[in-house]
Amino acid sequence: MNIVRYEPWRLVGKLHRELDQLFGDTFANTADGNQIVAWTPSVDVHEEPDRYTVRADLPGVEAKDIHVTAEEGVLTIRGSRRIEQRENHKGYERLERVAGDFLRRFSLPENARAEEIKARHANGVLEVVIPKTPVVEPRRVNVEVN
Repeated sequence: MNIVRYEPWRLVGKLHRELDQLFGDTFANTADGNQIVAWTPSVDVHEEPDRYTVRADLPGVEAKDIHVTAEEGVLTIRGSRRIEQRENHKGYERLERVAGDFLRRFSLPENARAEEIKARHANGVLEVVIPKTPVVEPRRVNVEVN
């Protein structure tokens, strides 16, 4: 069985971010004045017998602009995508690619070995491999008869 976190206001938040993006507000501020991220990369999480694999689509993001941390049971992937500045020549232009900071956080399961997490970036995809702690099988003790 898969556990899915229910977020009833997620769609409204996404609509709000898209409207901010449409009207040129790359960063929106929360009520307490903190800035929120400009975009959210798509992520796949896959469990295998000996590890978890997280793959994030980060086209146009350089490896030096990606920061992966594991702290207090939380995996954090953050960074930024920069788009080159071009001169506007009073012609038609449509920009749909989002630039700016991104952030994704995931709760690590108890059997994850956070100190052995590895990350690799190739062809616009970040792959984070999280090894699992081996399952210790109970040792069967033979009962002797006297």
